[in-house]
Amino acid sequence: QVQLVESGGGLVQAGGSLRLSCAASGRTFSTMGWFRQAPGKQREFVAAVSRNSGSTRYADSVQGRITCSRANAKTTVYLQMNSLKPEDTALYYCAAGSQIPPTSSDSRYAYWGQGTQVTVSS
Repeated sequence: QVQLVESGGGLVQAGGSLRLSCAASGRTFSTMGWFRQAPGKQREFVAAVSRNSGSTRYADSVQGRITCSRANAKTTVYLQMNSLKPEDTALYYCAAGSQIPPTSSDSRYAYWGQGTQVTVSS
């Protein structure tokens, strides 16, 4: 049974940090990444990492503040978020697929987690 489980979301003050985790079970994936969706807005790409090479891709809006990385076991990915802003508030989804290199298109990701809420207060 394939499953992606996110954790690490919560409430944080602007300028603070959070680290999200996503654990995959049932199989391994070539690419794992993160998307987010705020109320009333479309889901948008945040970051992704390749399982074997460790290559990453970031959305322009978060580059420099967010780091996506893989664990040594390569079945878990992290999203380290620093200097958080209120506009980062969203439901963050972990996603996985076979696309190489990592892509920003959500249609390329076949598996999705249920999401973890990140709320950044002013």
